[in-house]
Amino acid sequence: MSLKNKVAIVGVGESDIGKVPGMTGLGLNTQAMRRALDDAGLKVSDVDGLLTAYSFTESYTMLGSSLSEYTGLKPRMCASMVAGGASPGIMLRHAAQAIAMGLAETVLVCAGENRATGLGREAAIAVLANVGHPQFEKPYGGSIPGFYAMVAHRHMHEYGTTRNQLASVAVNTRAHAALHPNAQMKAPLTIEQVLASKPIADPLRMLDCCLISDAAGAFVVTSAERARDLRQKPAYLLGVGEMHTHEHIMCAPSLTHFGAAQSGRTAYEMAGVKPADIDVAELYDCFTIVPIIELEELGFVEPGAGGAFFEAGHARIGGKLPVNTHGGMLSHAHAGAAGGLFGIVEAVRQLRGNEGERQVHGAELALVHNEGGILSSHCTVILSNQKG
Repeated sequence: MSLKNKVAIVGVGESDIGKVPGMTGLGLNTQAMRRALDDAGLKVSDVDGLLTAYSFTESYTMLGSSLSEYTGLKPRMCASMVAGGASPGIMLRHAAQAIAMGLAETVLVCAGENRATGLGREAAIAVLANVGHPQFEKPYGGSIPGFYAMVAHRHMHEYGTTRNQLASVAVNTRAHAALHPNAQMKAPLTIEQVLASKPIADPLRMLDCCLISDAAGAFVVTSAERARDLRQKPAYLLGVGEMHTHEHIMCAPSLTHFGAAQSGRTAYEMAGVKPADIDVAELYDCFTIVPIIELEELGFVEPGAGGAFFEAGHARIGGKLPVNTHGGMLSHAHAGAAGGLFGIVEAVRQLRGNEGERQVHGAELALVHNEGGILSSHCTVILSNQKG
């Protein structure tokens, strides 16, 4: 089923970000939801569909229903989806399908939690360590940073990717975050500072790793026809693709090639565009190695050339392909599935063309890639400020 031009994102919002004491995960989500609705010029009563993700800090079995109860929503379609960081893109796809099939007219998509203040350092470390296959990985002390470090080492071995190139990713996103009014980290960053930061899992240093934030984001999806009558310039969904290859890294078919290639092909084919047509890319960046691989998998550069692309400055605003213009998960914010959702929020804002110093000149086509697990689940989204 092609979803091209069937729906548009008409409102986006994000909560306060960083450490927000006194705000629960439900509170952060509600703040982001209300800001997205205000952005669209809509009311709570206009929403008849809700999709949300998951929370490590609040153990609601039915998070979507709990959030509906908390906010006064009365949706006729409601679900909580769990595909790790790939959840936001997948939720957008499900929202689009529901609208195209007449199951809902206006769907609110949100994700986030109070991970910085509601989890605590010890609990956060426990979450990072409580992963892996129960028989063949977990007993040996694997962790999320450790598994991504394995991927980084393999990429360095096969292609000669350097630590400086990894650090360039963090420097790139920090420069963009400095231009974002709501970013968590804005202080200037150098390659030397990244390389000198605390070792986490060789070759990854502290500044190669995403933030832990209190944060939530939301966006509103409706039909392309209805979108024309609302407050904001619509961001039309042109293409979306999904691919899942494994859960545990020991079962990954490769440590350098992942499902992003297939999800990207599906999205490009639906949209009727190619990588060279994309003006701005918002790529999942839980660790610095990830957007390097995604650049390659999504066809923007040849295999092995992702690190050099960042090192040369081509991913900066004003470069060949601006990447993570909001600062990404490395410098803007990361709180569960909210990290990838902020990429969608930023893509919509770029397509509206009003981001000042952060604006990519002439941006008409934006690509967002979400990734979950240890490069396990992938969703690629292509948005346009015009019907394709």
